[in-house]
Amino acid sequence: MKKATATMKSKSGSKEAKAGDSPSRHIDARIKELGDWRGETLARVRSIIKQAVPEVVEEWKWRGVPVWEHDGIICTGETYKAVVKMTFAKGAALDDPSGLFNSSLEGNVRRAIDIREGDKINEKALKALIRAAAELNTSARAARSRKKKSA
Repeated sequence: MKKATATMKSKSGSKEAKAGDSPSRHIDARIKELGDWRGETLARVRSIIKQAVPEVVEEWKWRGVPVWEHDGIICTGETYKAVVKMTFAKGAALDDPSGLFNSSLEGNVRRAIDIREGDKINEKALKALIRAAAELNTSARAARSRKKKSA
């Protein structure tokens, strides 16, 4: 049994497996590790998400990507050298009257917002988009549940 556990740890990523920390702590550490405008932006985005959907669940997936979920993935918060990218899992299905989506526009499912150093975040519009994504997840889950019951 011990041998299998050791193998599982190495496959799942040594830092994640050894730390055993919560996803929120991993996100805290990532923000601190960045230590520049990207960390500040990721922290700001995280705060906006939590304000928009207080019951949001934070996850740490794909060996280092913050993910916010509510009945499914709302969005991710990836950090790159020049941008903090918020990728909305079902962004193509969301209305974006303020035109926040500025990346990954060609796909049929996802949409993203690239935030560059010095960009001002339209918090009101972003909160509305986050709430809409959470509501879409909730309605899709309810529809799947109704379908299973009727089958």
